[in-house]
Amino acid sequence: MLELTTTTTIALFGAGGNMGTRLTNALKGRPEYTIHYVETGKKGIARLEDAGLDVTPAEDALIDADVVILAVPDALIGAVAPQVVPQVKTGAIVITLDPAAPYAGKLPQREDISYFVTHPAHPPVYNDETDMAARRDFFGSGLA
Repeated sequence: MLELTTTTTIALFGAGGNMGTRLTNALKGRPEYTIHYVETGKKGIARLEDAGLDVTPAEDALIDADVVILAVPDALIGAVAPQVVPQVKTGAIVITLDPAAPYAGKLPQREDISYFVTHPAHPPVYNDETDMAARRDFFGSGLA
């Protein structure tokens, strides 16, 4: 039987940051993925280098990325997304870890890509929190 092997190419922005490091550790070494680790912060770059991983410039990482993960701080999504999203190839998926970003209009509109918005520390969109503080935890302070 002929076995087809394909890999998904991922551009992981913020790869050496808090959330990015968690994703980096979960994805590195997985043969089904080709990962481009994108990082601009000195601490993040040092973390990646200490892990034996190469940092890829953003423009290089985006050339063939099937999936783009924006694991950058919520406060930076409004600056990063407008620089990154226009360079994403048609058909790609952009994942952001900031559920408030689409509500705040921080994600550039493109009809030829898909967005997936998620984060484990933010309140759910499709079910209701019973505690009012958790219900209003739109920016991930840990209450939801």
